[in-house]
Amino acid sequence: MKETLFIRIGSQESEPIQWLITNDQLADEIASGDIDNKDALSELTEKAQGREVRVLVNSADIRLKALKIPGKSERAIKSAAPYMLEDELSQDVEQLFFAFHSQPKGYHGDENCFMAIVLQTQIDTWLTWFSDANIVVKQMLPDVLALPQTDDNWSGLTIYNQFLLRKSAWDGFVCEQSIANFLLEQVLADNEEQVTLHSYSPIELECTNLVIEPQSEELPLLLLAKGYHQQDFNLLQGEYLVKEQHSTVIKNWLWVAGIALFAFVLNLSGKVYELVDLNSQYAQLNEQIERDYKAAFPKTKRVRITTVKRQINTALAEFGAVDSSSGLLSLINKVRPSFIKVPSLKPDSIRFDSKRNELRFAVTANNYQSFEQFKLELEKSGLIVEVGAQNNQGDQVVGSFNIRSKS
Repeated sequence: MKETLFIRIGSQESEPIQWLITNDQLADEIASGDIDNKDALSELTEKAQGREVRVLVNSADIRLKALKIPGKSERAIKSAAPYMLEDELSQDVEQLFFAFHSQPKGYHGDENCFMAIVLQTQIDTWLTWFSDANIVVKQMLPDVLALPQTDDNWSGLTIYNQFLLRKSAWDGFVCEQSIANFLLEQVLADNEEQVTLHSYSPIELECTNLVIEPQSEELPLLLLAKGYHQQDFNLLQGEYLVKEQHSTVIKNWLWVAGIALFAFVLNLSGKVYELVDLNSQYAQLNEQIERDYKAAFPKTKRVRITTVKRQINTALAEFGAVDSSSGLLSLINKVRPSFIKVPSLKPDSIRFDSKRNELRFAVTANNYQSFEQFKLELEKSGLIVEVGAQNNQGDQVVGSFNIRSKS
């Protein structure tokens, strides 16, 4: 179950700091406590590990303001808003940080620009404290905005001698408990109607037109944690927006993935090179096949590489030699060994009678014995041999053979 560490801090280094650990159900505290001051923040470093950290900042250092500004451009409205407040601000606009928010839930006014205003030096100070303690903070919220919000009623809470008051969806303040009664009298001075204050902790107030309704009491920081969970406003925006940081494990995996990707690209490049080389060889072989085919069959005008086998069979059919088991090629294959064994006998011409499946050779030899030896070798190969007339022509003997296969 996901756990969250809530930390509430003030503006002074010496102020005590409250903390609470709870789960995403926010049903109860897992652990809670307080530390003396900002120098003890390192005590929370280990507790922050593996948990989301949400910080509540003292609203005494923040001014919540709502304005109605003409225009539809959100960028233009945000640019104009700080300068519309110059006369009300005690510091120069350039020294302040303005965090903007969309219309808060439950807001009923006509205003269209909502701001939380804080000194830049103050927000820098807070972030430095956490950075020194090695605690990563991505979310900050003014603490009064975490108080419960009820229609037309105020809500209040005391925590560490401080009084937190929320008047509406985007209005509230924090003061010392000792002056809370005085400040409320000032706020209610012009209010003719009675105001109901839902109090979530004991407090003594005697103000005109103020009715206090005690609510169920619980750990103050747990109450604020529940309210924080319902808020989508974050003080850390713009230049203070914290970018997501990958863990060391993820970074290592990304490094490994990068190496693997590089190896894959390198291997792919090698395969592409091999493919290009093979395509080049394939093209060269196609050219060679085409040249050899045209040399064997000079009448051919166009050679289709994809149908060379069929074209060869068609060409051989013209010689009656389509069947490789009994035709011209088969007979030549059977006769070839006999020519090798009788090298003195040379063929002068060759003809093939496809009807009789008969091969006819005109040959020349050095003597008559070569004819007899050649006939014996053919018969050993299982061929039927008919020897034609033999005649002397000078120092050589010419003759012929008719050869058929027994099957």
